[in-house]
Amino acid sequence: MSPLLNSEKYRICKKHDRLLELFCRTDQTCVCQFCTEADHKTHDTVPIEEACGERKAHLEKTETEMQQIIQERLKKVKDIKLLVDLSKRDAEREIADSIQVFSTLVRSIEKSQAELVEVIEEKQKAVERQAEGLIKDLEQEITELQRRSTDLKQLSQTEDHLQLLQNFPSLVYKPPPTKNMSEISVHSDLCVGTVRRAVSQLKETLNKEMEKLPEVKLKRIQQYAVDVTLDPDTAHHKLILSEDRKQVRRGDIPHNLSDNPKRFDHFAIVLGKDGFSSGRFYYEVTVNGKTRWTLGGARESIDRKGSVSPSPEYGLWTVVLMDGNQYTACASPQVILSSREKPQKVGLFVDYEEGQVSFYDVEARSHIYSFTGCTFKDKLFPFFIPSNNDDGKNSAPLIISPVNHTG
Repeated sequence: MSPLLNSEKYRICKKHDRLLELFCRTDQTCVCQFCTEADHKTHDTVPIEEACGERKAHLEKTETEMQQIIQERLKKVKDIKLLVDLSKRDAEREIADSIQVFSTLVRSIEKSQAELVEVIEEKQKAVERQAEGLIKDLEQEITELQRRSTDLKQLSQTEDHLQLLQNFPSLVYKPPPTKNMSEISVHSDLCVGTVRRAVSQLKETLNKEMEKLPEVKLKRIQQYAVDVTLDPDTAHHKLILSEDRKQVRRGDIPHNLSDNPKRFDHFAIVLGKDGFSSGRFYYEVTVNGKTRWTLGGARESIDRKGSVSPSPEYGLWTVVLMDGNQYTACASPQVILSSREKPQKVGLFVDYEEGQVSFYDVEARSHIYSFTGCTFKDKLFPFFIPSNNDDGKNSAPLIISPVNHTG
């Protein structure tokens, strides 16, 4: 038997995945030092070329997968850098806008300061002119009085009886005219009223300028976020609430619910579980995918049975979406709202003491509408109407969403 060729000398033990060396024996036995099997002739081996081919294929597959992962990671890095660049541009734009707003405010302050200084200086000049006139008049009186005093002294010492009789009436019975000193004053209240008016104007200017930065205002009021959940005892029998009481949608089949005095029986309304009778509170509701909804605040004493009139006179402060793009504030009279973008998430802020209910487009960080000068009288509750399904077009739920304070 001729010696084994190099390519035939080695095989792979499939059981132990190890390289075997074949020895040239009379029975051509494949000896495996790791195998305890007695009969090596039945040992399962494959030629080294076959095993190497399989392993190369496996390596190529692994390399391909690795390259795919690398490309995915590179794309992720690229996406993150892109997001950072977009965020940087947004930040630069917001900084530029804020600089413009506050520059306007600073110019207004400087202008008011200059006007105030000018007014004060003019008043001071007027006071000085008034004082100079008074001093001049008084000095003239003093000169005249001193002259009369000298004449009186001389006359009292004269021995000329004729002169005494002739001059006595003019010096004694006709004293020179003098001013009433109690009526002479110099006004010193130069700037109190002027400063008050200037500060009031500055405050008004500041408020107007800050209204141009609703994103700043929204970030400030988000600190008053509260955990709102829905109250199933108030839910109309056609409403479907999620288990966590964070979502509500309109169902087609009425539920057999208890006749709770808190439950609305005419309109498909549900209130928040907790009411508020003081302070400030804020929450957000996702309205994405809906064509109709009503959100706002409701007085605890609102009528739960029968028709409900959506107006502040009846204890409701709400904004309504109808027909997918028509927004209305249910004031008296109603106010048609213009919206450049369709809000996907609505923020609601209530300042109980100030009597204010405000609505914001959270993603656009813009102001939608505010009810002001409200009188709540009793507890105020979050108010929700998901509205009819509209053949599936409005089947999405209203979702009470967590507030992102870093947004």
